Amino acid sequence: MNVEEDRAGFAALAQAGAEDAAARALAARLKARPDAADLKALAALLLHAAAAAPERAAGTYDAAAEGWLGAAVGGPHIRVVQSPDEPIPAVFWQAFWALLAEPGGLGTAKAAPRTADLEGLVSPRAAARATAAARAYPGVAESRAQAFTPQALARSLGAALGALGGDPEVLAGEARRLVAGYQATKLHEVAAMGFQLAQSGSHHAAMFLGLTLARVAYEAPEGGPLLLDTILSAWAHGRTAPPLMGVNWPKLWDRPVDEVRARLGVTPYASPWPADIFERAAA
Repeated sequence: MNVEEDRAGFAALAQAGAEDAAARALAARLKARPDAADLKALAALLLHAAAAAPERAAGTYDAAAEGWLGAAVGGPHIRVVQSPDEPIPAVFWQAFWALLAEPGGLGTAKAAPRTADLEGLVSPRAAARATAAARAYPGVAESRAQAFTPQALARSLGAALGALGGDPEVLAGEARRLVAGYQATKLHEVAAMGFQLAQSGSHHAAMFLGLTLARVAYEAPEGGPLLLDTILSAWAHGRTAPPLMGVNWPKLWDRPVDEVRARLGVTPYASPWPADIFERAAA
């Protein structure tokens, strides 16, 4: 199979998607025997949920996690209305393949803006559907920008995030990440996206994870097990953790992180790999 045929097949699967059972079977096969073709196929299904059918994300990730982890994830039912798939525009694929062809990989410094670029290239209806689907996740509809004062930022949980400035959405997101036990490392940047997607249905997280898995599938499929361990364990963590989207963080800002976790009933993420594995390798 030549490059153009391979890309065409990948794009066709990302457009068409598949039943949840296919994601479950692919993940189970990959756990038993890593395979580049299966890894590409699973990445295509993740991109389907990001670019063509945002309502499919919960089912696809739940199924993939079950296949990889060997047990059903559980977590609250996400009530979404399934609709016909939106077409993935040709301009999306032009940008997608150009990103995968960039030398040096997509480090975390590049990942956020590149992901945002792709988000902006899906059809307008797909973007609107992603926003609507996210509201079905527990706590999302109730979440809101919250006020953070300099006084609060001088204490405990607030002190841990004080260097981030005062943007309410950034601070709330980082508070969730810290309380859930995700560290500021390259591996946990990916893991935190899995947790974020499970908690909030984030379109950005869905696109990031689909792009990241595709990059590994095409460039370094031997890294598939590490990446799937990370993404799917963090997804399962997010699905089973208490909803954190609607938490009133300013009320907890002066409390120790461990106390906040106990109050909210949050068990920190148990990373299947050392959080700083990439930093160690580069040292």
